[in-house]
Amino acid sequence: MTNTENLRLLLPPFNNESAIQKVRIAEDAWNTRNPELVSLAYTSDSVWRNRSEFLSGREAIVQFLTRKWLKELDYRLIKELWTFQDNRIAVRFAYEWHDDASNWFRSYGNENWEFDEHGFMRWRIASINDLPIQESDRKYYWLLGRRPDDHPGLSDLNL
Repeated sequence: MTNTENLRLLLPPFNNESAIQKVRIAEDAWNTRNPELVSLAYTSDSVWRNRSEFLSGREAIVQFLTRKWLKELDYRLIKELWTFQDNRIAVRFAYEWHDDASNWFRSYGNENWEFDEHGFMRWRIASINDLPIQESDRKYYWLLGRRPDDHPGLSDLNL
């Protein structure tokens, strides 16, 4: 079973365990940096606000993520459950990346998610800020892809 299939098996209303699992599966999908795979977790008409950009639908999500990961190189993300209720989950996150001039950043943010009855995300609101960092200030060193289970989370890293 793929992460996308697992993500949809976790249906609202959420409890603490299913909300935590939903967040980790979403983190894992985003860490693949595969726009098509990530888009499958969303409804076909999903609505997003990402920073100051508004988009709707899976094709727009794929285009957005393709642009994002062409700019945000060596992207590594950690998400953490903030709260949940019924069919909504709020997360906080931080990710590290560098641009094509080797300038490193840690981007911090919050996301609000709303799911349909089939476990697809129909609404995503993301607020994100970028902090320039020195490469020596990085905290995420795992191989590209899924964050290892024993790697510290955001709270463990004091982020």
